[in-house]
Amino acid sequence: MLSFTEENYLKSLLQITLENEEKNGAGTNELAAHLKVKPATATDMLKKLKSKKLVDYKKYGKISLTVAGRKYAVEIIRKHRLWETFLYKKLSFTWDEVHEVAEQLEHIQSQKLIDRLDEFLEYPEFDPHGDTIPTAKGELKISFKKTLAEVADGQSCKMVAVKDNSADFLKYVVKVGLGINNNIKVLSKESYDSLLTIEVNGVVSSVSQKFAQNIFVVCPPDTMKPTSKTKKR
Repeated sequence: MLSFTEENYLKSLLQITLENEEKNGAGTNELAAHLKVKPATATDMLKKLKSKKLVDYKKYGKISLTVAGRKYAVEIIRKHRLWETFLYKKLSFTWDEVHEVAEQLEHIQSQKLIDRLDEFLEYPEFDPHGDTIPTAKGELKISFKKTLAEVADGQSCKMVAVKDNSADFLKYVVKVGLGINNNIKVLSKESYDSLLTIEVNGVVSSVSQKFAQNIFVVCPPDTMKPTSKTKKR
């Protein structure tokens, strides 16, 4: 059985990999920043995970998950996103509240409980933030999405997910009037600082480049159909 900290490291490594698969692994400093720990602390944990054959790691080199490590990471993400969905749909938590609670619940070890939870929720494909939920077989659908920052002037798109799951950002998204599946029209983009003027449900707002980079969208002729990659368990 892995510790909570070990599970968090595996989950973070998978998240970094999924955000940019072309990078072929993560750096120690990048992983440490993602987990908000010192690089030396991350290095010590990586040595432990390597000894358990869950990561491939060499000093100053890229870190990648082994087959066993990736299996663990996908399972943790599945539990996290199922709990987020349960809290949001069945217990009326807001989407900015579910992440912190799910961080605690994701470490529950009962596979039977998680499978029953999945069945109770009628096998959802997406969590409240638009992220795909891995199946019981370890299948993880990867959606290749563009961000609002990449949308051209005058183009319309639909919000499908958020990159930043922090409570502060999600509250800001709600304040702007945005939510999953909302239509967005980019009215203009400033050449100086890329400030965007957008229209959502008839309301015009200005949002920063940083904000736009954390909103995932699809635009015609994009497709809502994600590309599937199967992770065998």
